[in-house]
Order: sequence, then C-alpha cells, then structure tokens
Amino acid sequence: METMLGFTLEPWDYLALGAMMLLVTAGLFLGILVLGLPGRIALARKHPDAEAVKMMGYLGFLAIIPWFHAFIWAFKPTDVIDIRRFPREEQKAIQENLDRLKGDIPPGRTHPGEAAE
Repeated sequence: METMLGFTLEPWDYLALGAMMLLVTAGLFLGILVLGLPGRIALARKHPDAEAVKMMGYLGFLAIIPWFHAFIWAFKPTDVIDIRRFPREEQKAIQENLDRLKGDIPPGRTHPGEAAE
C-alpha cells in the first residue's frame, strides 16, 4: 500500500477517516430529521393533508422554498367541513388516514374505510 500512496498510513489517518465518516453520517441523519419535521408536525396536529405536507417536506431538499411552504402548511388551521360528509364522518376519515400514515391500521384492513373481514 505504501508504494501506491507514497507514504505510510498511521493510526491517526484511520482515526481522521473514521471521524469524517461519523460527521457525514450525522449530517445526513440531521438532514433527514429536519426535512421530515413538517410531516411529523402535521401528523401530530391531525392535519387532513398530512401526507401531502410530509411529501412536500421531504421534497424540500431540491429547493428550500417548498420546505418552508410545507412547514407553514403544517400549522394551518385544520377545521375541515366537507359538504359530501357530515363533520363526524369527516373526522373519522381523517383519523383513519392518519392511522394509515402512522402504520396503525388494524389487522385485516388495507385501506381506510374498508371493513374488516
């Protein structure tokens, strides 16, 4: 290996490489944590468009403006009244959708609103 590099590798070289790899890994983890923040806020606030906020937050790494929009959207008031449903049914549909996003769908159901067999 010394003939390829022109110098010998010492333990400090390996330690520096390990430290750089640790910093890159921590940076990637922090980036993913920050990009997912609007989606987690929307899920916690039971936002009816939580999935869209989540996707827009993760796609915000392409350009920072969509991430800011998703962050603001996550805090938007969520009093939704859909004229096709009564408010109680709307709340139930939103809760089922949020459960699906969190992975809390009861066994035997694949989609929200579907009856268990």
